[in-house]
Amino acid sequence: MAARLTVLLPRLLALVVIWLLGWSTYTLAAGTPAPKSEAAAAAKPAEPPKFLTVPDTRDKAYVFAKGILQDAGFAWRIDGSVKGFAANEVVGQNPAPGTRVFDNGEPEVALVLQRNLKYGERGLPENESPYGGERIVLASEYWKEQGKKKEPKAAEQPTATAPAAPPAESEPAKSRKPDFVVPGAQPEPADEMKLPARARRLEAYLKGKQPTDEVVNHWLYQHSWIVTGALFGWQDGAEALRILIRVDESLQRRWDIGARSEAKARRALAEVKRHLK
Repeated sequence: MAARLTVLLPRLLALVVIWLLGWSTYTLAAGTPAPKSEAAAAAKPAEPPKFLTVPDTRDKAYVFAKGILQDAGFAWRIDGSVKGFAANEVVGQNPAPGTRVFDNGEPEVALVLQRNLKYGERGLPENESPYGGERIVLASEYWKEQGKKKEPKAAEQPTATAPAAPPAESEPAKSRKPDFVVPGAQPEPADEMKLPARARRLEAYLKGKQPTDEVVNHWLYQHSWIVTGALFGWQDGAEALRILIRVDESLQRRWDIGARSEAKARRALAEVKRHLK
């Protein structure tokens, strides 16, 4: 028996060594990440910076200037003593129209307003955008920070996300025939949906919604647009106001808010009817 063990012992030792070598190889393989393909290993190219062009909001009612800035990717705030009531007019802005700025997430444009004496300042003013804005970084400043003396030629073309500002001497936008004329009021642009359609869309949007900050801000913004447009004599304003009053009544029942907005819409409807007589 002892002689047999003496013969088998070298074989057993060899098997143990082979097993240990195999286990260590497996362990190293398990702890080593699989080699990446050449495409995955290659560094992902950095996305080019995006720039926005500041739109022209001068001579426009504040409620419409806000929409123009929001659509173009900007935030805004009011500078000066005249507050952000819907019908007040923009007389100055900083940066100037056509300025190219770095898109750092809603760059903030400063607006200066003047009182529109034809309309009272009722309710609470909105002196800044409902979302926080970022400081303005001019395109030239951005490239200086990147160590470049001037903007590369490849970046001189406007980005797809930045609508180009209209030329300073552009032709006035087409407008629809008003229900009545208010001297000095902004005409209704033909490229915007009509007031009744806007009111119906707002009504559909609010169905089943809860009064979150986003939903309430959207309602108040559209409400100001419709009321101001109707008071400017825009087409079918009376019809739009009737829909708006229905919306406000519904919100008063559902959310227990809307009475003040309804009263504002009813005053506007009475004013529009007076003009239509």
